[in-house]
Order: sequence, then C-alpha cells, then structure tokens
Amino acid sequence: MPGNQTRLSVKVRPGARKNEITGFAGGVLEMRVAAPPVDNKANLELVAFLSQALGLSKSSVTILRGHTGRHKLVLIDGLSQDEVTKRLTSFSSGTATRQ
Repeated sequence: MPGNQTRLSVKVRPGARKNEITGFAGGVLEMRVAAPPVDNKANLELVAFLSQALGLSKSSVTILRGHTGRHKLVLIDGLSQDEVTKRLTSFSSGTATRQ
C-alpha cells in the first residue's frame, strides 16, 4: 500500500557464514549477514537481504541511522509495521536464507 512507512530497529552481526534472520528480541530484529563490515559491504548486504525477505525493491529499504555500528534504524517504504513483522517472522521461520 503506497504511503506506508515503517521504522525498524535492527541488530546486525556481520561476517556470518550465511545471511539469516534470527528473530525478534524486545522489538529489535536480530539478523546475521555474510558480508564483512568493510567498505559498506555489510550495509549493502543488509539492504539486499531485507528487501528480498520483504518482497520489496532495494530502493524501498533505507538505513537511517547506524551506518557504522551493529544497531541500525531502517526505514521500510510501502509496508505497515504489522505487515513487516508478519513477513519477517514467516521468512525467518522458513528455510529461506541467502548465501
């Protein structure tokens, strides 16, 4: 639905063996990305992986804060908070991970 925007707190662990969503803890999405935290690679992988998990284009996922840290605030354009939570929960409980 156009016009919906959701802000999502994310805790990222870069340098993992594979990209995966490990779940929600205290309203914060916890996930791992395979890219190293060098030259913005982990941030780019985070955006690509979240957009895939949500079924959105990469341009719909923007890191607002936390570009150099593990704790990030991400803006998701086009989905409500409930829809984001629903899609990420079902994606993390499935077998879908990206290498």
